[in-house]
Amino acid sequence: QITAWLRATFADRPELQVSHETIYQAIYVQSRGNLRAELTRQVALRSGRTQRRPQSRAAGAARSRRPWIGDLHISNRPAEATDRAVPGHWEGDLVIGKAGASAIVTLVERATRYVMLGALPHGRDSEAVIGVLTDLATRIPAHLRRSLTWDQGTEMATHPHFTIATGCPVYFCDPHSPWQRGTNENTNGLLRQYFPKSSYDFRTINQTGLDEVAHELNTRPRETLGWNTPAQRLAQLIAP
Repeated sequence: QITAWLRATFADRPELQVSHETIYQAIYVQSRGNLRAELTRQVALRSGRTQRRPQSRAAGAARSRRPWIGDLHISNRPAEATDRAVPGHWEGDLVIGKAGASAIVTLVERATRYVMLGALPHGRDSEAVIGVLTDLATRIPAHLRRSLTWDQGTEMATHPHFTIATGCPVYFCDPHSPWQRGTNENTNGLLRQYFPKSSYDFRTINQTGLDEVAHELNTRPRETLGWNTPAQRLAQLIAP
């Protein structure tokens, strides 16, 4: 938030801008004395960790060898998706259950914050994920399937099948850039109220149960929507 605010406020003065990594380094590496002692007594990261987790070079190299991404980088996503003025642009992710043994698909529409959830009872390989995504996407009209933004996970290796079936292109974020799917990250945080991290087994809930949770989220008034609900906003877009 700080980085983005500085970039927008001082667009023509790069000397007044700072990267998010520099801020983290200042807090977690350069801090000394009272500040460092205070940080050791509290959970300062939303992840629950008190220190930054170093990134693996090997993992970075592996991510660079993902041919399914091609030229479908988020920078090539239609500009209309960025400002949320045009509905129909979605963000998606997998939420992983206890011990990594289960998962569900989460989708959220950027303009309305409308949420759809998909069960994965048969695993989370690419074929299973693409099948569930296709089923969810066909619940909504074609004019509201303009794009889907995802991370670079292997579950999207067969994404062309999804695009052929739905007409919805898929775009991929940069590695370690969850803010590029900020609406989805926020939604996943809300979902943890229903499905506690590291302790919930998604094999204990079926599609009907997930639809009920999505309904609760979609009928919750949101300040960002002028206290309308996501369901109300989506209904306005679907109404003839």
